[in-house]
Amino acid sequence: MDQTKEETVIILDFLPHGYPFDSRPMHQKTPIAQALGKEHFSLLELVPKKGVHLQPHEKVYIGEGKRDQIHHVLGKLSLDKLTQTARVELNDIITDQIKEKEARFVEFFNKAEPINTRRHQIELLPGIGKKHMWEILETRRDKPFTSFEDIKKRVKLIPDPEKLIVKRILAELNNEDKYKLFVGN
Repeated sequence: MDQTKEETVIILDFLPHGYPFDSRPMHQKTPIAQALGKEHFSLLELVPKKGVHLQPHEKVYIGEGKRDQIHHVLGKLSLDKLTQTARVELNDIITDQIKEKEARFVEFFNKAEPINTRRHQIELLPGIGKKHMWEILETRRDKPFTSFEDIKKRVKLIPDPEKLIVKRILAELNNEDKYKLFVGN
């Protein structure tokens, strides 16, 4: 079974008449929704059921069994295929998800390990080099981090751990690195 299957997504954009560049006649066009998975941050393209209108930030079930609003999942999307509206919403929705699942991301700061002899998972966060990494590792050795606020207080060089994670998720969605910390795992 695919470990990265999403159960619930958050709508980024809804196109009731399909994509504007779709040259088929209006009656042949399909409504499309672009969405972000709540669990694995997968970008997905969905076809809603007839008569269903979706709103950005709306949470929609796409898992196995009966779906109320989605007819089927067309597949994964790449970042460059997102509409302008979806791109605008993406940052806010990722930020909301990070706040909602703060414990999961704080746990990353507590449990991150070396990837190989030269690189550590913490260094994959944008703007974190060896100096910052060692400060995080030394600080967490004393006592595990309990929240983003705790990280901000105890690691002086990291003013906003949430922003680092948002940037990392966006980089992973853009396939900027072969390592995936948060997307699709």
